[in-house]
Amino acid sequence: MLEKLFMKISFGSASLVLLLLMGIFTTLFLAAKPAIDEYGLGFLGESRWNTQVVVDGGEEPAQKAVANEEDEGEALLENDESEDDEALLEEDGADDELMSDDELMGDDELLEDEEESTADTKSTTSTIYGGLVPIVGTILSTLIAMLFAVPIAMGIAVFLAEIAPKNISYPVGIAIELLAAIPSIIFGMWGLFYFAPIVSDLFGGYQVSLLTAGLVLGVMVLPFMAAITRDSMNTTPDILKESAYALGATKFEVIKDVIFPYSKVGIIGSIILSLGRALGETMAVAFLIGAIYNIPEHITDPTISIPVAMAVNFGEASGLGESALFYLGLILFVFSFGLISFAKFYFLKRNKS
Repeated sequence: MLEKLFMKISFGSASLVLLLLMGIFTTLFLAAKPAIDEYGLGFLGESRWNTQVVVDGGEEPAQKAVANEEDEGEALLENDESEDDEALLEEDGADDELMSDDELMGDDELLEDEEESTADTKSTTSTIYGGLVPIVGTILSTLIAMLFAVPIAMGIAVFLAEIAPKNISYPVGIAIELLAAIPSIIFGMWGLFYFAPIVSDLFGGYQVSLLTAGLVLGVMVLPFMAAITRDSMNTTPDILKESAYALGATKFEVIKDVIFPYSKVGIIGSIILSLGRALGETMAVAFLIGAIYNIPEHITDPTISIPVAMAVNFGEASGLGESALFYLGLILFVFSFGLISFAKFYFLKRNKS
């Protein structure tokens, strides 16, 4: 009885995860549907955000109508002139007066037609939302963070697991775990007031920039990656390492040929988890990236990411603008889920083979 209850609870817990994922996706999709219907996949390639565009309607038909009326008036005048040529010669003065009156009346009619056509021309205003700039900012900042964090995290893990003595590795390991517990807003404040001026002095450009946000983001994911990698390396059996040492292998060769291959699944898992954290980070990046809808030409230029765009604009968004923000959230969800799933299945498949 107890075993069946335990099995049902386990199955329900596993099912709850799938239901949560489906519920989040469905909510994002339904909220983003107006923006999806309005912009489609063109949203991914549009760099403008909340830009008012004036669309003139009915201008060409009105101009065509005026042109047709002018052509008809000229045709009627030519027919009248050809039929009444002799009458015009005989009654020159009277016909001149009639022609002048007709021309004035024709001009008045054309002016009235032009005024009517102008009145019929209607101008509509359309708001353009695009996700290209936040998407590019998210990808670039995450790439900078991972390039910065991966080699340093591997070095920290190797040092703690294989090189440092116990009286050093233990306090340093605790410090790494405490670093992971610092709230992201603290990283943002530290980066804005102390780290950003240093980056600006070294690399030039703006203090709040893509580079500054990426480096601070790398510092934030560094402890997660280092701690999980260290724990994975510690699972390597001592007999494998001692056998390698007995065969004459150096410490570097043992780490490279024994420890890394044995713990590579855990190392890859740490990188994937850190990647997910970097993709969705909001507050620290909001302090440092600049929050400007501009594709950066240089790495030291300010830009914006998807989480920052959502955090900055949700307070005052409504209607189509709010739906566009949900569209950005849906893109981030699909991109993160797809990237992490692909990496997980690809590397696990390679590990089994």
